[in-house]
Amino acid sequence: MSETPNHNLQLLPERHPQDDLFICDVADAVLKDVMPQMEHPFYSLSKKPETAVRRYEHNGHWVEITPSVKGLATIYDKDILIYCISQIMAKLSKGEEVSRRVRLNSRDLLVFTNRGTSGKDYQALVQAIDRLAGTRISTNIQTGDEEQYDTFGLIDAASIRRKQGNDGRLLWCELKLSEWVFNAIRAQEVLTLHKDYFRLRKPIERRVYEIARKHCGRQPKWSIKLELLHKKSGSKSPLKEFRRSLRHLVEHDHLPDYSISFNDETDLVVFVNRGTMFKGVTLVEGPRITISSTAFEDARAAAPGWDIYMLESEWKAWMNDGGLDAPKSPDKAFVGFCRKWFEKRGSP
Repeated sequence: MSETPNHNLQLLPERHPQDDLFICDVADAVLKDVMPQMEHPFYSLSKKPETAVRRYEHNGHWVEITPSVKGLATIYDKDILIYCISQIMAKLSKGEEVSRRVRLNSRDLLVFTNRGTSGKDYQALVQAIDRLAGTRISTNIQTGDEEQYDTFGLIDAASIRRKQGNDGRLLWCELKLSEWVFNAIRAQEVLTLHKDYFRLRKPIERRVYEIARKHCGRQPKWSIKLELLHKKSGSKSPLKEFRRSLRHLVEHDHLPDYSISFNDETDLVVFVNRGTMFKGVTLVEGPRITISSTAFEDARAAAPGWDIYMLESEWKAWMNDGGLDAPKSPDKAFVGFCRKWFEKRGSP
């Protein structure tokens, strides 16, 4: 491995002693990911560098992902963010202060994400940070007759400390998460991932699991057309090849939390919940929380065009996944959730 890897990362400015710094040191942190980056195909599923701009459109809403010359961040690069998100959520659950400037031990990260710790693995980590720093995301939000344009990155800056010598081993990495990622954490827009997520070797397996986790959640089952699943996955392979990959998943049935069935005649993919999520953990159950008819009307006004009962399911699933207690004022909390949902996504 080269002693001086060529990575074009923005150096973190010198910190004042009072500046916050979050140290990643929770060995048994539960895997967490933010919902926005599970919803959209921000990451490449290819092992070859992708340098073309991606654009996805649906019902007037669009997302555009622009890679750097080194390529789009991959779904394996995302492991670094999952590690940081998991660490931050672990500290938040204990009531501790957190910051979007995080320092992580390189070896701890590699072990946590089920990777090797040889020289090539440390070099791959540097390259992954490069791609994360270079990937930009742009999107629009429609509200009434107005449209808002937002653009942001995945990480804003990074600094890497390396050991001098022939091995050039990384000692630690310091990252500054983007406000987009950190705000999603602060708002607890997170979902728990199965502990075997990092054992999924194929990119398409990871992406399909993410989609199932986001949309099926704790429901008994969830279905989606193959063509739409292909679009949501971000796979660049032809639909015919994607269908073959899905059949392989159905045949081997090794996806965590969900089993998959596929109907060739209707091209309908069905995910069935295995009931393995949060085993042994007591969570808030939906039926304990009731919403008044007045609150439903207020929620419809706060999120016009959206299926209000679907939003109720999303709201309860969000509280359950976060292990949150039932709110003192369910009506007010639900309407507030719907308002924020509409502000971020606009009309369906």
